[in-house]
Amino acid sequence: MKKFILFVVFSTLICGISVAQPVNDMTPDILNMRDRAGVMDRWAEYRLDHLVPELMRREGIDMWVLVAREYNEDPVLLTMLPATWQSSRRTTILMFFDPGNGDPVERLAVARYDIGFFETQWFPDEEPDQWKRFGEVVAERNPQKIGVNFSEHFALADGISYTDFNHLKNSLSDELQDRIVSAENLSIGWLETRTEEEKIVYRQINRIAHNIIAEGLSERVITPGITTTEDLQWWYRERIRDLNLTTWFHPSVSVQRSESGEHDGDFSGRADSDVILPGDLLHMDFGIEYLGLTTDTQRHAYVLRQGETEAPQGLQDALRIGNRLQDLLTGEFRTGRTGNEILAAALRKAESENINATIYTHPLGYHGHGAGPTIGLWDQQGGVPGKGDYPLYPNTAHSIELNAEVFIPEWNRSIRIMLEEDAIFDGEETYYIDGRMEQFYLIPRQK
Repeated sequence: MKKFILFVVFSTLICGISVAQPVNDMTPDILNMRDRAGVMDRWAEYRLDHLVPELMRREGIDMWVLVAREYNEDPVLLTMLPATWQSSRRTTILMFFDPGNGDPVERLAVARYDIGFFETQWFPDEEPDQWKRFGEVVAERNPQKIGVNFSEHFALADGISYTDFNHLKNSLSDELQDRIVSAENLSIGWLETRTEEEKIVYRQINRIAHNIIAEGLSERVITPGITTTEDLQWWYRERIRDLNLTTWFHPSVSVQRSESGEHDGDFSGRADSDVILPGDLLHMDFGIEYLGLTTDTQRHAYVLRQGETEAPQGLQDALRIGNRLQDLLTGEFRTGRTGNEILAAALRKAESENINATIYTHPLGYHGHGAGPTIGLWDQQGGVPGKGDYPLYPNTAHSIELNAEVFIPEWNRSIRIMLEEDAIFDGEETYYIDGRMEQFYLIPRQK
């Protein structure tokens, strides 16, 4: 495999974007499908070798069992399969066993097909009953805690089906059944923790997303007076496909303008399609999937009126308030703090600075709304039971999502500055993976 896929490198394609704009001037290389599979398999094997033993020992679980049937997959199990596997096959049972004494953790599969990273433990010619063989493998190792993926609060850690759980239990002796525990924290730890190489490449993944955003929020795509917000949403969807990428949600574009008329209700509604006009403040929400990792970004563009060279001062001041709210939130990130504790502390700080804040920040990684501590929901600013009680760990990615409601003097009304930027918490500091928006995109761009 080519050496260059060890890291995703920057190409020298110059986008011709003014340095005054909040965009980058390099588009990273996007690997072909074969090279992507090689990167993802290398990452998966490294994670299985190093991360699983660390997390199992952290949680005090010496056996972890994951079960899935084709098209009804455990979300955690899917992240452990080879990159060329689109689903599990028949019934797939993965097992990890820590024998203790510093010995390596075993990776076992009771499955009909060979799974590259795991040692096969079932041979139907010798024992036709898959679940009976599973019970034998467990009994041979006599684990003290058998972690299984069931969880009340985290869907991503609740991957075993009712039928498979019953099969699992019935395959074990009464004594071993009593040792079954929830692997909730183990599953979340696996999903949320980013390795050093993943963190390096995440920057380029974010840059790809940022450059697609910048292209869409420009006169290359938008003709004021003709282009609608719905047109732009579908342009983003098509552009993602053109680049051989995928998305995990449909892009959204909405408008705020000096006269009321945009979607002012809660976030559960659907904004109407609007023709984009001079004087509009555009808001967009956009995310891609690449190399198994996701992005999630919300940014604003201002459509200049005739004679304007920048957004009204009130809007610029509002953006600075939004940036300040981001700083107040990330300043409260501490290892071991729960999402609810971080939320409460950040809202107190915002109130002390007279910022009308709503915070709804979430983890990011294999999934857009990922595993880890939820830091508020737009309709739950008093804390989120369960998901908000999970603690913050180092080497995790988070989508810093929030809004500040600000009065705009020039418009004689309030608007929401809605921002979302991807960040890494490394245990000491929180940093934006590829920067954040501190200036509006301007349409047309200024030379």
